[in-house]
Amino acid sequence: MMNIVVVGGGHAAAQLSASLTEKALQAKVTLVSDEAQLPYHRPPLSKAYLKDAEPAAAWLRSADFYADHGAEWRLSTRVARIERDSRHIDLARGESLPYDRLVLATGARARTLPGLPEGLDNVHTLRTLDDAARLRGRLQAVERVLIIGGGFIGLEIAATAAQMGKQVTVLEAAPRLLARSASPEVSDHLLASHRAAGVDVRLDAVIEGYDIRAGSVVAVETADGSVRADLVVVGIGAVPNDELAREAGLACDNGIVVDVHMVTSDPAILAVGDCTAFPFAPLGRRIRLESVQNANDQARCAAQTLAGMAEPYSALPWFWSEQGPLRIQIAGVPEPHHERVVRGDPAQGGFSVMHFLDGALTCVESINAPADHMAARKLIADACRVPSDAASDPSIPLKSFA
Repeated sequence: MMNIVVVGGGHAAAQLSASLTEKALQAKVTLVSDEAQLPYHRPPLSKAYLKDAEPAAAWLRSADFYADHGAEWRLSTRVARIERDSRHIDLARGESLPYDRLVLATGARARTLPGLPEGLDNVHTLRTLDDAARLRGRLQAVERVLIIGGGFIGLEIAATAAQMGKQVTVLEAAPRLLARSASPEVSDHLLASHRAAGVDVRLDAVIEGYDIRAGSVVAVETADGSVRADLVVVGIGAVPNDELAREAGLACDNGIVVDVHMVTSDPAILAVGDCTAFPFAPLGRRIRLESVQNANDQARCAAQTLAGMAEPYSALPWFWSEQGPLRIQIAGVPEPHHERVVRGDPAQGGFSVMHFLDGALTCVESINAPADHMAARKLIADACRVPSDAASDPSIPLKSFA
């Protein structure tokens, strides 16, 4: 019987366990996570969990599911090192676990701000259920919330805090919101929408220092003045948890390098999810994605590989974000040099930005336009030709081009 050890406790690890069950693979599966909880849905943590009167974690699968299918969890357990020659991992508590195949689903962690000391009482990041519980406990009692970073997490929390009646300020160092993740058209719409909701969004914000008193940040000094805060959330992106892989000598480059079958530079070790740098054929380069879709689909691909039925990873990336009344959905990966066509009227609240390269549809960003998003996922996946002039006409359903 194959001995499979999985390191990680997020969406990718949970899906891998379920997919291995579907393959009816004769294997002993042991999952090791440094979190105290079984895998849970993470997207609600920046939204409903923070503001609901009685929030509860939404488990991806029950404890009975894992037990019934022979998957053993080691929770609150940190992996100290990977011993590739003898094929075992050492746990921080002193135990060792042997493996025939090892899967790294170690995810990513919040990026920290240089110059900001660790352990400050009112400074938060958000990646885990424990993070969300701490942030929620503090958020209920404060008035002034400062978000550093205008990415998806920062904007989701900003929208949630504004809905709770808080005074919210967002400091973004770039000249626009979501500068690395979205088109200028989407950035502009989000900026206007957040400001209309009462959020003070400041672009090109240069932080020059922090006013720290009694273990808390009471103000952040910028080139344009001081911003006072009762609570600070740092949302400036994430970095892959690839330390175990690096220390074991695996190839890493902004994540653990894998091939199209999710196999690392060691044939006995696979990696899936937010921690991976994988080859993305449409762009002709490796990329790293942080999304539930990518975590789940890579886990399914890895299960195929482990079951001896390897198929190349070719899933279309898609992503969503809810920011107050706005639902942003992206199919494909936005590239700044691709041609863009706006479909619909942003002033009416619902529209899409269509991306084309050499006449081929490569990406669609939709705001409050779910029909566009669902059609776009099929059109891009099936490589359908979509005339850009017709695509801009909202009276023509996108699904008619399939």
